[in-house]
Order: sequence, then C-alpha cells, then structure tokens
Amino acid sequence: MKVLISAYYCQPGRGSEPGVGWNCVRQAARFHDVWVLTQAEGWQGIQAALVGEPLPRVRFVCLDLPPRALFWKKWLWGWQVHYYLWQLAACFAGRRLHRQVGFDVIHHVTLVRYWMPSFLALLPVPFIWGPVGGGESAPPPFWWSFSLRGKILELARDLARTLGEHDPFVRRTARKAALGLATTQETAARMRRLGCRRVSVLSEAGLPEEQIRDLSSTRSNHRSPFRLISVGRLLHWKGFHLSVRAFAEFHRQFPESEYWLMGDGPERRRLEELAQSLGVAKSLTFWGAIPRRQVLEKLADCDVLIHPSLHDSGGWVALEAMAAGRPVICLDLGGPGLQVTDETGIKVPAISPEQAVNGLAQALSRLAADSALRVRLGAAGRQRVKDCFDWNEKGQLLAAIYKGEPHENPFCL
Repeated sequence: MKVLISAYYCQPGRGSEPGVGWNCVRQAARFHDVWVLTQAEGWQGIQAALVGEPLPRVRFVCLDLPPRALFWKKWLWGWQVHYYLWQLAACFAGRRLHRQVGFDVIHHVTLVRYWMPSFLALLPVPFIWGPVGGGESAPPPFWWSFSLRGKILELARDLARTLGEHDPFVRRTARKAALGLATTQETAARMRRLGCRRVSVLSEAGLPEEQIRDLSSTRSNHRSPFRLISVGRLLHWKGFHLSVRAFAEFHRQFPESEYWLMGDGPERRRLEELAQSLGVAKSLTFWGAIPRRQVLEKLADCDVLIHPSLHDSGGWVALEAMAAGRPVICLDLGGPGLQVTDETGIKVPAISPEQAVNGLAQALSRLAADSALRVRLGAAGRQRVKDCFDWNEKGQLLAAIYKGEPHENPFCL
C-alpha cells in the first residue's frame, strides 16, 4: 500500500510525541511504501538516524512555514497557532502528492490531540486519526491542590479544548475518519461526541524492541535503603505534590527511605518548600533535568516508580520502569491507569487529594515491607511490556488497520 503519514513531531531517539511519530513511520515502512509530512524541527535528527538505519521505503517531506511565522513557537500557546497553519500547508502538500502518487490511506500520527484538526482528512482517501489524546481531566477535587499558576493553566487548557471541540474543522476531521484511535476511554467518548463513527482505544505509548531488551537487563536493587523514584517535568498536573505528601506519611514508618525526583519545571520551588515543611527535605533529592541515560542508571538504584499524574494520555516512564522490572504506583487515571495492572503495580483511586495521598502512602508501605511482592510485580511488568507495548507488535496491528482487516490485539480495549 501507499501510505501518507502526517507527523508534525517526528524524531528518533526521543520519547513522547516525537518518538510516536518516528516509531509509527518505522513500523509502517516494514509493510508499505510511506511518505511522511513533518516539520523542520526534527529534520537533523532524522537525517542522522537514516545514516545508521536507512528506511528505503520511506520518503520524508520536510515542510515548514515561512520564517516570519516561526515566532509563534516562542510563546506558551503560540505553537498551537503554528501547528494550525502547518496543517493547512500540509493539506496542500498532501493534495499535490496524492495527485502524483495515489495514496491508499492517510494516517494522522502527531499531534496527539483530539481537539486539533488534521486538514488531510479533507482528501478523498481513507483517513486514520490517531491515536490522539487530551480528553483526560484532573478530577475536580484535585484542582484545589494546584498552585495558582496550575489553576490558571488548567482553566486555559479547558478553554482551548472547548474551543477546539467547537472548531468545524475538528468536527470535520472526526466525521471523515474511517477509524479514530483514542489513547484512553475518556478521549474516545469525546471523539464519538464529535462525530467519529468508529473509535478504538489504543495507547500511543510503546517501546522499541532494542530498548525493551536493554531495560530488561536492569539489575535488581538489593541495596538499602528502600528508594522510590519519579520522573517527569515538575508541572502541577504531574501530581508530584501528592507523592511528596505520601512520601512524608510513609517516611514516618520507614525513616531510612529515600525519594528521588528526576526533572525540572515551574513547580520545583513549591515542591522543595513542601518537602521542607513536611520534614523530609533531607530524604528527598531533586536531581533536576539530567540526560535520559543517567535517569535509567538512577532507576536501577531504586525499588519502585511512583507516578501520580492526574491527566496523562501516555506515560512512557511507567513503561520504562515496568520494562526494567520495577513495580509502578500510579493513580487510576489516563494512560498509566491502562498500562499498569494489578499484576504489575498498584493503582490508587483518585477521589480526593487526601484519599489519594493516603492510598499512595499505603501502597509504598506495602511494597517496602514485601520484597517478594516487588519481584513478582516487576517480573509481570517486564512481560506485559513485551506482550503489549513492543513497537514491533504495534506495527503488525497498524498493518492490519491500514488494510481494514479484522484484528484482535492487547492494545485496543
């Protein structure tokens, strides 16, 4: 088949949306001839990767806006304007390519947001939309635990999402999709309300086979003390203010325990002040933003990943921890709530901040007191990643989706 992929973000060796774009291209090229529309931001990385891993069935089309439009990327919400304009340009470029090539299917891969349009859906070709996310919301009781900045950003996100849902081009994208792929059930429900007739839930997250193999060799941590780790940008919706409170509660029972927080962001000072006020500042280390290789080395020195995100569509760090044999404690929300099972970790209901903090602390106590349970959950996590989140397996699924073949898989729920 001849496949056109729209990947605004596409970059090798990266997680999140750039990694989604790159891995979808790699997998589609195993079975089909692929044309890729992408922007210039990841172009150097793509060219460097193609030296070591040629993709002879892929043709990249680097598409960017005039230099005078690049200023939109320089402020907080401006990149969305840039993306919208880029989508218009992609539609015209896709139409020209279709006249030359005659595509069998068009697949929108990134951005992974259901409330942003893909103008390529207007072309007379079967259109696959997603996986897209963004339909997840922090439960209302948790809003009061956010900083003022966090509350403002949540309101802005909700406003942007509401405006997007009323955008006629977003609704047109939904109605034109032969299949919509949603990262979570929450996003799936919103896509159906927009008019998408066929929707399946498919996690955007996955790990390449070589990365799974490398992580599976991560040694077990037999050292003292018991140590938990969190990884991510220090943003209000990541929920680290909940995990710090939970650690303080847990620390009273296990005073030798430690908490390592990897990442940086606008909430760092607030979290440091919180740790100080709770009396755990000496046992909580803020490592800041460090290279991914070092993060994985630190993971090997920890026993448990705690990931209290409040509206995360993906959650790659949970998969990486599972592949490394580390149990995951998370809130039963969004992407992590689908990735983690009772066999691979502990999911805590998100009813209120107080209840969530108590639940996270109890989960930590349970795992700290039972090393055999940690080993059992870690082994099950490794197996689940191999079975359900290997990009090679997801590639087989995408091949079936493109052909319109019936498929049973562990990703769609």
